Amino acid sequence: MKGSSLWPAAALLALGLVGAAWTLGAHAMGVANSRATITVTGSAKKTIRADLAVWRGSFNAQSPRIEDAYAELEASARRVRAYLVGKGFADSALVFSQVQTQPQYPRSREGIETGAPESYRLVQTVELRSRDVGRLERLARESTELIRQGVRFESYPPEYLVTGLADLKVEMLAAATRDAKARASEMARNAGSRVGRLRSARMGVFQVTPANSTMVTDYGINDTSSIEKEITSVVSVSFEIR
Repeated sequence: MKGSSLWPAAALLALGLVGAAWTLGAHAMGVANSRATITVTGSAKKTIRADLAVWRGSFNAQSPRIEDAYAELEASARRVRAYLVGKGFADSALVFSQVQTQPQYPRSREGIETGAPESYRLVQTVELRSRDVGRLERLARESTELIRQGVRFESYPPEYLVTGLADLKVEMLAAATRDAKARASEMARNAGSRVGRLRSARMGVFQVTPANSTMVTDYGINDTSSIEKEITSVVSVSFEIR
C-alpha cells in the first residue's frame, strides 16, 4: 500500500520537472533568438554635377632691376584684369594675390648659388570663383591667349565643387541604410525568419569620384577635377532576427 501511494506523487513530480524544463528551454530559446543578428552592407549611388568652380592663373615678370620687373608685372596685371572682365566676369570677383619676389642667383659649376642676385622674378596669381561652371571651364582653356598679349601666363586646372555636399551625405546615408534593410529582409526571408529592430550601424567611406570612375580608397575620395561626379555611400548595419 505504501508503494502504491507513492506513484501519484512521483508522477506529479515528474510532470512538474518536465514542465519546468520546457519553460526554461523555451525561455533559453527566446533569449537566444533575441540575440540572433544579421549584419549586411548597404550602399547608395547618385550622379551629381558641380555647382561651383574655382580657377587660378599666374603671371610673372623678370628683370635685372627689381623696379623694372615690378613695372612689367603691373602692366601684365592690367592686361589680365581687362581680359577677364572682357570675358564677362565682374571686376569685383577677381582676387589678385600679393606679389612674390624670387631673387635669381648665379650658380657655380657645382650648382651652388653664388654672389648677389643677377635678376628678380616677380610672380602674382589671380583667382576667380563662379557658379557658371561651364564658362569657367572654357576660361581655363582659353586664358593662355594672354601669352599673345605679352603676358607670361599660366592657367591651372579648375576645382569643381559641390556646395551642398553635407546635406547630400545625410541623404545618401539614409538611402544606404534602406538598401541594407532590404538586403537583410531578403536574406532572412530565405531562411524562414524576419528582420527585427536595428541593433547597430556603422558608416563606411564616402566616395565622391568622377562619373563612371572605378576609383575606390579605404579613406574616401573627394574629387574636385570633374564637373560630373558620382557619390557613393556605404553603411554596415546589424538587425535583430526573429
